[in-house]
Amino acid sequence: MTRLTKFVATTGLMLAAAAAMPAQAQVAGNIATADIPRTVIGTTAFQAAWKQVEESYKQQIDLIRTRAQERQTLLAKYDKNGDKQVDDAEQATLKKSPDGTKLTSLETEIQQLSEQIDAGRAYAVEQILLKYSESLDEVVKAKQIKVVVEPSSLLYAVPETDITPQITAALNTRVASVGVVPPANWRPSDAVVQVFQQITQRLLTAQYLQAQQQAAAAQQQPPANPAAPAGR
Repeated sequence: MTRLTKFVATTGLMLAAAAAMPAQAQVAGNIATADIPRTVIGTTAFQAAWKQVEESYKQQIDLIRTRAQERQTLLAKYDKNGDKQVDDAEQATLKKSPDGTKLTSLETEIQQLSEQIDAGRAYAVEQILLKYSESLDEVVKAKQIKVVVEPSSLLYAVPETDITPQITAALNTRVASVGVVPPANWRPSDAVVQVFQQITQRLLTAQYLQAQQQAAAAQQQPPANPAAPAGR
């Protein structure tokens, strides 16, 4: 089992956005923590690749939006009670109708297109992870660390034990950029898939939290043009 696989095996899904840590954190007691997904998210190569996917897979992204709208329109036909949802009874009616085949076709196409986009992103993650062990070794040797563990496996650790930012910095020197179009018949390893899923979960969670914060801020803002008080 490779070192990367050993680290990935201990990494659980954490419902939290990636947070920056002090770049010059000092390790205490020769024990350190390292967060693989956050390490990858912090690299310039990853951030550039995530944006590049939007360009390289624009056709697929646009087609997904179109097919998703078609699906929504189709489902709306069977929303008889107007609650914006298709319950079990309505779904049963839909599946028995000629539209049932069309719905299945739309959902299959959306899934296939999404898999193409995810493959490009996972391929980018894989290229970064290939240099993870080297980057980890560099930081471990420089700081004379004896033990490195995944943060979620500890009950408590002071921020100074986190070497994630240093590993990210080491990765940036090794991986300037990555591609987002995998070669034919490429398949990611289980370790890459697991890290990719964790990264995706964190980004989705961060997006959700950001949307909540923006909504809360919007509610607290006063009206743009408050009505003038009525005179006596």
